[in-house]
Amino acid sequence: MKFNTKFLPLLFFATLALGVVLGGMLNFPNTAEYLVKNNSKSKLNKLIDFIDNDYVDAVNTDSIVDLTVNNILAKLDPHSIYMPPSEQLQVAESMKGNFVGIGVNFYMYKDSVAVIKPVADGPSAKAGIESGDRILYADKTKLFGRKLPSDSLFSKLKGTVGSDIELTIYRKSEGKKLKVKIKRDVIPIKSVDAALLLNATTGYIKINRFAETTYSEFMTGLINLKQQGAKSLIIDVRDNGGGYMEEAIAIADELLPNKQLIVFTKNKKGNVDKTFATEKGSFENGNVFVLINENSASASEILAGAVQDNDRGTILGRRSFGKGLVQREMDFSDGSAVRLTIARYYTPTGRSIQKPYTKGNEAYFKESESRYTNGELFDKDSIKVLKEIKFKTKKGKIVYGGGGIVPDVFVPLEVEHGNEGTAYLLQSGILGNFVFEQLDKDRSSFKGLTFEQFQVKMKQTNLYYDAFQKFIFGNGLDLNFGKSKSLVQRYLVGEFARQLYGEKYYYEIVLKEDAMIKAILK
Repeated sequence: MKFNTKFLPLLFFATLALGVVLGGMLNFPNTAEYLVKNNSKSKLNKLIDFIDNDYVDAVNTDSIVDLTVNNILAKLDPHSIYMPPSEQLQVAESMKGNFVGIGVNFYMYKDSVAVIKPVADGPSAKAGIESGDRILYADKTKLFGRKLPSDSLFSKLKGTVGSDIELTIYRKSEGKKLKVKIKRDVIPIKSVDAALLLNATTGYIKINRFAETTYSEFMTGLINLKQQGAKSLIIDVRDNGGGYMEEAIAIADELLPNKQLIVFTKNKKGNVDKTFATEKGSFENGNVFVLINENSASASEILAGAVQDNDRGTILGRRSFGKGLVQREMDFSDGSAVRLTIARYYTPTGRSIQKPYTKGNEAYFKESESRYTNGELFDKDSIKVLKEIKFKTKKGKIVYGGGGIVPDVFVPLEVEHGNEGTAYLLQSGILGNFVFEQLDKDRSSFKGLTFEQFQVKMKQTNLYYDAFQKFIFGNGLDLNFGKSKSLVQRYLVGEFARQLYGEKYYYEIVLKEDAMIKAILK
């Protein structure tokens, strides 16, 4: 069956909406979570006990409780949500910024666990695990031929710091099985993907979320860039759904002069909590650019709003998501949690950028789809702002509230000749899967190549472009790349670079022709 490409962006936004529900687009204080210990019998508790004890048939009362909690929260706002134990654990690890494991990126290829790339300097890399290895057994647990879900695989490979695990692997390049003993250790989950120079004086930092370690990672990158001569700074928070607001505030503090307002919150009692910049700023004078898009939310919008409202820099891209709510977590003893909205936040000029949610959660998340259909992603004049909700910065610039951060410089969705489906596809997991499979067929042809030699090699062939087009058709996607060849080639080479050399090299490739970067550098 052929897949109609006009629905591809809609699928993209549907996936985004699901991510929001499951814990994406977070914005909450990084405060100590508290445990519910109240054992008093409420009406709800009595009902659950009554069903559990006396109902005629066997009933899973846990599922009833989950359903009840979800129904209650659905009456509030789109970001007050219940997180089951498995999802809460995953989100908590992501926001903590590390976990204990063996340190490999893997991909379920056919019926086996294939190693894409060991984490640099991690336990697996130190033990000699290589890209392309298949993990057959974790101790005595068989992993191949079982189609295990990712969470089951993670549980087999995780453990406590210093604990041992013996892997049985198949090394395709040598055609033999090996047993490798690995000592588990703390594995960072980086929130800063790259910090690199785009030219002699322009630094670039890509932040994928705001976790506990984000400010520290950002400062490491910023210090390094300044030592290399960076005078201007580009902060990329495209597709960054948010996280701990303190981390975004700390980064804004590095950019703003002392005593400038960064953000303020207001709860239902009318209590206002203002946060100002301190004297510690390490980048208060150079040019600042913040890149946003329709998936930049929450803490990303706090950072962009602080820069825009204080006339500190230029915001480029497309209107951000529009989440101006603050959540607090309440943990339960079974590992689940409720994330409840406790306040609204406001940018320095006093604007709320929260988009309306009075029509229900489904309509709220579908608003992102409407930006595609109404042309907003391609034409600045199609952006719907509430003209009556306007504010002025200190220098007199007009900014709007009521639904996201509107950029100072609009840059449309990167497409070539109207083929918008291709732009979304190239940033999906499909491309990574394809590249792994190509490398798996002939990894030796790249062995020993420097990054410069690799780039020359990739420029001289259409082999992978042609194979990717065939791969897409073969998977039922009726998407012809003919008019977008250069775009496809750029992301293909970038993904090869990522899997062969590392994340930094992916950005070195794809940013060269990135529309927002070009708008700044020209």
